[in-house]
Amino acid sequence: MKISYELNEVDTVAKKIIENATSKTLLFYGAMGAGKTTLIKAIVKILGSKDEVSSPTFSIVNEYEIETGLVYHFDLYRINYIEEAYNFGIEDYLDSEYLKLIEWPEKIESILYEDVNAIHIGFESNNKRIVKLQQTNKIN
Repeated sequence: MKISYELNEVDTVAKKIIENATSKTLLFYGAMGAGKTTLIKAIVKILGSKDEVSSPTFSIVNEYEIETGLVYHFDLYRINYIEEAYNFGIEDYLDSEYLKLIEWPEKIESILYEDVNAIHIGFESNNKRIVKLQQTNKIN
C-alpha cells in the first residue's frame, strides 16, 4: 500500500494503516521530521486511547491504554547499542500480545524474529508525505 497525503489527512492514513496491518509490530522508518510520531499519535487516537500521546524520546517507551488492551510506542533514536534495548527489557515488550509501534527500528532489527509491517514515511513536498506499508517476513 502506498499513499501520498497532506499533513491534515493523517487520520485517514492512520485508519488505512490500521485496516491493512497484518502484524502487531509496526516499524516506522523515516528521516527526522518525516512525521513518524504524528502518524503514531493518530493511530493511537483512532484505536480509542484517551491518553496523551507524546514522543518517548527520553523514556524510550510509552504505554497507552486502548479498549482492547495496550499499545507500546517506542522511540529508539537514542539507542546506540542493542544492549541498551535489552537493558530496558525490549524482549518482554516484543513477546507481548499488544500492538508495538516502533520508531527508528533499524536499531533493533537484529533481534526481531516475527513477521512485521514496515511503514516507510518520506517527504514529497513541505506539506505532503508518502507512506508505504509493507509486510516483512521475519527480519532475521
